[in-house]
Amino acid sequence: MHRSLLLLPLLAACSAPAPTSTTPETPPAQDTIGWNADPLIAPGEKHFAHLKQLTFGGDNAEAYWSFGGDRLSFQVTNKAWGDVCDQIRVFDPFTDDLRAAAPKKLSVHGGRTTCSYFLPGDSLVLFASTHLAGTECPPVPEHKPGGKYVWPIYPSFDIFVSDLQGNIRRRLTDTEGYDAEGTVSPKGDRIVFTSMRDGDLELYTMGIDGSDVKRITHTLGYDGGAFFSPDGTKLLWRASRPTAPDEVKEYTDLLKIGQVQPTDMELWVANADGSDAHAITRLGKANWAPYWAPDGRHIIFASNHTTQRGFPFTLYRIGVDGQGLEQITFSDMFDAFPVFSADGRYLVFSSNRGGKDHETNLFLAEWKD
Repeated sequence: MHRSLLLLPLLAACSAPAPTSTTPETPPAQDTIGWNADPLIAPGEKHFAHLKQLTFGGDNAEAYWSFGGDRLSFQVTNKAWGDVCDQIRVFDPFTDDLRAAAPKKLSVHGGRTTCSYFLPGDSLVLFASTHLAGTECPPVPEHKPGGKYVWPIYPSFDIFVSDLQGNIRRRLTDTEGYDAEGTVSPKGDRIVFTSMRDGDLELYTMGIDGSDVKRITHTLGYDGGAFFSPDGTKLLWRASRPTAPDEVKEYTDLLKIGQVQPTDMELWVANADGSDAHAITRLGKANWAPYWAPDGRHIIFASNHTTQRGFPFTLYRIGVDGQGLEQITFSDMFDAFPVFSADGRYLVFSSNRGGKDHETNLFLAEWKD
């Protein structure tokens, strides 16, 4: 479950094969990549040596790297490709031209899908889907003028594993209620995900085959969008923590109708077993879409904490100790869902920059410190 807090509705797994070598492949030489969006680098974006626009229409988000570092899985709503609600597709960001042809679609069974992630070996991808409840896209809550923004928590979401031809190989979750937002440890041994199985939106981990489920969080509030650290020993996620009686009532009342309000979130870190959980930001407003830097000491994320109107969203970097906050993007638009390649050479993220009609496209940046 993810998406822009203003524009997009919802965002953010066969027996898996034994882990194979996960050494990243050598990416193409810089002069063969085609940095077509360099003019869209805003003044002050000193960490972007080059920029490439990867998609050219629709709403594209949550792009995640394969273990080999040569492909991205992502979710997209793009009517030109026949995707009328979020669907999962895969492509090579270094060589594929998505203006010429649509990328390979994995979510071929209908419904709404979200939160895709490669499994070790890169021949399988997990994602959450509502297709068992029907092939139609489930409805999005109506946004009333002046009303608060909410995300739907579809109880029909479960986590599945698909091969790259779109064949479902295994269903990983089958409990009542929402199961989604799954990501895989870089060690290739466990999955972290968000579930409503115990009545609240909590984090859980499970084995790569769906076994050995363990609850990680135990505090009232939304816990989601979690990622393992590069060494697999820690977890990073976004969380809301309602405490005042009126906040608790609003949160629990929304949960009863399958909704959550994502406008007040901070970043949390814990050990992989859930111990030593603590907030690393106290910025206010919506701090979300966090991802680990490859050094394991820094985190990149999206935030609107400096805005008065709740927009734009801007990328920031912060130390895992909560120190050294640094602004990364300066586009004055929507910038979110930043994800580093394992070697730290590239950053993929979603942005409204350069688009029309508020479309959200994927961009690939060559990163420099």
